[in-house]
Amino acid sequence: MAAYLAGDNEALEILIKNYLKPIYNFVYRYIGNVQGAEDITQETFIKVWQNLKKFDQNKKFKTWIFQIAKNTCFDFLKKKKLILVSDFHNFQMAVNPAPCAVEINSLLEQLPLKYRLILFLRYNDHFTFREIAETLGEPLNTIKSRHRRALAVLKHFIKCN
Repeated sequence: MAAYLAGDNEALEILIKNYLKPIYNFVYRYIGNVQGAEDITQETFIKVWQNLKKFDQNKKFKTWIFQIAKNTCFDFLKKKKLILVSDFHNFQMAVNPAPCAVEINSLLEQLPLKYRLILFLRYNDHFTFREIAETLGEPLNTIKSRHRRALAVLKHFIKCN
């Protein structure tokens, strides 16, 4: 980020390359459809590019870009007046998921979105609890408690299966 702001245009290309897939996956989890996720991902990167000079370098770029993606999702849903529905039938954690991964996806589908997002950000995108809190605009302790509840619910699902 600092390199781009110092005039290195290739640095922006590297940022986009590093964040394109994680942002798309994050957006897809909110929207639940491929076309919407593609549009919002593109719009997110346009907003990032337009606001790069406003970025506070004392903060983490990762958190900032995910906040922009989240807000862009909210704007999209308000505009389209869509009900927030997640379609994880098309979501794959890997190109050829193992039976265990498919089973885990099935269990994750049963969790409320607020729990799923925390688990995905934590274990798929490797966010810290603080980064999740900043990205979702929630208090740190709320994120930690939702994480514990999500894991408890998953354990219950596993015991019942």
